Amino acid sequence: MAIFVDENTRVAVQGITGRDGSFHTREMMEYGTRIVAGVTPGKGGQTFDGPSGESVPIFNTMEEAVREGGANTSVVYVPPAFAAGAILEAADSGVDFIVAITEGIPVLDMARAHAFVRDRGARLLGPNCPGVISPGKAKVGIIPGQIVTPGPVGVISRSGTLTYEAVAQLTAAGLGQTTCVGIGGDPLIGTNFVDALEAFASDGETEVIVLIGEIGGTDEQEAAAWVSENLDRPAVGFIAGQTAPPGRRMGHAGAIISGSSGTAEEKMAAFEANGIPVAKRPADIVVLVQEALSA
Repeated sequence: MAIFVDENTRVAVQGITGRDGSFHTREMMEYGTRIVAGVTPGKGGQTFDGPSGESVPIFNTMEEAVREGGANTSVVYVPPAFAAGAILEAADSGVDFIVAITEGIPVLDMARAHAFVRDRGARLLGPNCPGVISPGKAKVGIIPGQIVTPGPVGVISRSGTLTYEAVAQLTAAGLGQTTCVGIGGDPLIGTNFVDALEAFASDGETEVIVLIGEIGGTDEQEAAAWVSENLDRPAVGFIAGQTAPPGRRMGHAGAIISGSSGTAEEKMAAFEANGIPVAKRPADIVVLVQEALSA
């Protein structure tokens, strides 16, 4: 099984004709993801050429992409000034799942978008995230397909590049994944650790879950408490930013220490207190997963 995306996922790419959108659309198609439509206002009626000669229709609106292309998922590669509007349009079109890759969307724009998406009953992943990949089934976003392989490990991460490093090391050790989810590092995101944990908890093929957090906020502490109270399988963790100075933004907009609750030490302590062993280095994640699977 898998969570969020699988072989039945039918994707519309918002911003398919842009530099990033076109590059990653071809990457997704090469992986086997079903790209059924592109959306670029003003370019409706044109087509997008895939890596193997496939032709993807381009529409002016998400409504057309759903009606004509049968899309049930959207991925957003739209510049920050227009990305929240693209998310609103996707939610209004009736898709179930929206993946927002765009970084730098204004927080006020996202506050409005979150409420709208929630009212429409859709799930938003991101923004400022690498997306999601279910090995051997589908990838929506920018996670490299060559670093994953099917297996029993679920991965949830706030950090894109650390997701890649951890997953590549798991794969090299023969530890495949059910789904790898990058939830994003902005202060306001659509799917948090607990949301993803709930999805993995309902997936019978996921035997252990890797949580990769970072400094700032309290999402990791809330996830640790949820794991202790609700999860019926092991979880292991890693917290990035262990040497970060207080008050300084580190990479992501949400990765800033403001008070004791945002520190790596507090998050690691919360993990440990709730039965989640914590890796000191990304390389140690493999060891902890192996121990969890053999317990």
